[in-house]
Amino acid sequence: MLTSELKEFLDNKVDIYNNPKFIESDPIQIPHLFSKKEDIEVSGFLTATISWGNRKSIINNAIRLMDLLDNSPFDFVMNHSENDLEKLLPFVHRTFNGDDCIQFIKSLRHIYNSYNGLENVFSNEAKNDSLQPAISKFKSYFFEIEHLQRTQKHVSDPLKNSAAKRINMFLRWMVRADNAGVDFGIWKSISPKALSCPLDIHSGNVARKLGLLKRKQNDAKALAELDTALRKLDKNDPVKYDFALFGLGVFEGF
Repeated sequence: MLTSELKEFLDNKVDIYNNPKFIESDPIQIPHLFSKKEDIEVSGFLTATISWGNRKSIINNAIRLMDLLDNSPFDFVMNHSENDLEKLLPFVHRTFNGDDCIQFIKSLRHIYNSYNGLENVFSNEAKNDSLQPAISKFKSYFFEIEHLQRTQKHVSDPLKNSAAKRINMFLRWMVRADNAGVDFGIWKSISPKALSCPLDIHSGNVARKLGLLKRKQNDAKALAELDTALRKLDKNDPVKYDFALFGLGVFEGF
């Protein structure tokens, strides 16, 4: 397939899947429950963190988690007491348990108190062509308070060759200016040009079949390869093609 034909094919798939109907079956529906910027950020970050496995289970557990946070996630993060945290102990999604959840709440408060919020951390460390170094730096800030060692595995580090699928998805939600109303685009300080595609088994397999990706592992090197290919198709909004790759893989069995 010629590059022009591939771009036309994928642009058509973006039009099909990048619309409000996508929200109904995707974890992005959780931050769409909120209107305040900080609530969208916190709910989005926590939802993205548990976004692996069965999508229905992800959504159900994310809704449950918002309930535990009194459906005011930012207020809970900033104003919780130690007693408030105890009700989070029974929470579990796969290997992310109540202890991890409590650590995330404490670390998020640290990020807002010490670094003026999630957007500020990422925008201060962002490079023009990549947010992957910023993700690695964010992880170091997130865990610079006293923390459980086991919880570190729930924030990926691209500089240790992780594709960091979940946090790249979260960044897409926050940064990408989306006229279709799916992604939020509330972080104006970061350019969508620097975003990376959330690389998982579905988008990776489709990308390989389309000749966008040759590397077999879904790791940081594969992500860099896919980024290069997608930026050739649209340098200003490369991760819009996540909708096409995901839709082709999940909904069409491409």
